[in-house]
Parts: sequence; structure tokens; C-alpha cells
Amino acid sequence: MKLKKISNISVDCVVFGYDTLTKSLNVLLIKRYLESKTEADILVDDYVLTGYHVCENETLDDAATRVLKELTGLTNLYKKQFKAFGDPDRLMNEKDLIWIKHEQFNLRTITIAYYFLLKTEEVALEENKYQAKWFPIRNLPDLGFDHEKIILEAHEDLKTKCLHEPIIFELLPDKFTINEVQDLYQSILGIEIDNRNFRRKLIKKKYIIALDEKQIGISKKPAQLYMFSKDVYEKIFEKNYLIHI
Repeated sequence: MKLKKISNISVDCVVFGYDTLTKSLNVLLIKRYLESKTEADILVDDYVLTGYHVCENETLDDAATRVLKELTGLTNLYKKQFKAFGDPDRLMNEKDLIWIKHEQFNLRTITIAYYFLLKTEEVALEENKYQAKWFPIRNLPDLGFDHEKIILEAHEDLKTKCLHEPIIFELLPDKFTINEVQDLYQSILGIEIDNRNFRRKLIKKKYIIALDEKQIGISKKPAQLYMFSKDVYEKIFEKNYLIHI
């Protein structure tokens, strides 16, 4: 049975991915492209967040999970609903109006924004039907609708939350080095962190477990590997900063 969509309520998903090779926090965007039917003109050519209308008898969380799965094939990822966007003029850009007419969207659509955290290598983009592509958070392309605003507000929320909760480990391999944790924090926060001070603080955390393993397959001296123990964290953590930076 085909679900009936609610014409003026949607979800938009900011998918954050971290690339350990480039040390870049990225956002997954999809291509928005429309050519004129009568002339050889390109009417719309930019990128947007993935999103869709909420269907009747569907929760907001279920809608966001559905949209993410359609884009990436993934489920059970870290997910946070962080804000609703409903300004009357949020869809009034000239290109947006052309797109809305073509897609028959409601001009007064309110969107509920979520962000998800994953590792970039978890998403296969080669045959993605949405022409999805990763972009560094600090080098975004031309974006449609109010999606730049949504991304920047999601990023601000992530900056705050990563200092209070262990969500950064959603973006790292299961086994990681202290430098990789520092690189990720620097990428999210956009700041330089003192290496020695950061290392001293992190290895004191009982939920950061040193492994009897080192990096393999690298030319330089291999570094010690660690893992994050969610069980230990939940037992001892008090509602305070995960780490002071």
C-alpha cells in the first residue's frame, strides 16, 4: 500500500561523515538538476540535503530513518533531531520556486532537521541514484533552499554535543590512535589543540582502553591503538564534559 505524504511537513537529514585520510568532517549532499523542456537551458544545478515529506501514520523519527536508508542503505546510526525550520520565505529563492513548481511541493513546507554520524567509507557512492557526494563542512557547494543554514546549525549543535557525549566515536574506527581522536576534534571544532595536553587528558579516561596492538601497514613508527568502552563509560560517567579542550 502506498503511503500518503503530508504535503507541508518534511524531514531533512544532515549526514556527517569523517574521512580519516583527509582528516575532514564532511556532509553528504545530493544533486539537484533540472533542464528546460522547451529550450537548451539549465534551470537548476546545485546540491541539497536529502529529505522528503513525512507520510501519514509515520513518526518523524521513522521518516528520517527511511530517508537515510534510501540514500545510504544504512540504519541504526547515531541520529539527533535538532531543530524545526519554518520561516515563511525559506523556499522563495528563484531556483527553489522553479524546483517546487516542477516537483509540486507545498510552498509553506515546515521541515524537521536531523543529523546523522557515520564513517565516510561506510557509504558506497559509485552507483548512488541521487548522485550523492561528500563535501567538506568548510567548503560547501552552491546549495538550494535554506540548506546551508540547516547544515551550519547542525554543525554548531555537533560542536557542543561532542564535548559532552561520546558521539565522536561514531565517526572513528573501532580501534583508533590518540592522534586520530585529536584530528577529529580539531576537524569538528575548527581549532588547534595542544597535542601533549590532549593526550594526557584522554588516556586518563577509564573508558579509553589501551589495546595490545599497534598500527599496521604504515611507513612511520606505528602508534598505540585504543578503543572506546561504552559499558565503562555508562557506568562511571557523570553529566559533565567528556573532555575539556
